[in-house]
Amino acid sequence: MKVTTAVDIGNLIRATRKKAGLTQAELAAASGIGERFIRELEKGKPSCQLEKTLWVAQMLGIKFEAILPPPSEEQPK
Repeated sequence: MKVTTAVDIGNLIRATRKKAGLTQAELAAASGIGERFIRELEKGKPSCQLEKTLWVAQMLGIKFEAILPPPSEEQPK
């Protein structure tokens, strides 16, 4: 799945949580993060803390991968 926005991440978190059969409260308790944060994250709030977002994703078994752009064809001077 291509993720480019906070809403994309929220949708991914929500779909994965539901697939796992967890409520927002259960995910919050399992991850040690407040239920309010889970709600805001799933709504795609852009200001959600990255560290907490990554922790919740990890708790659900979601792994993110960075794909770097190809090297520039210009040679350094």
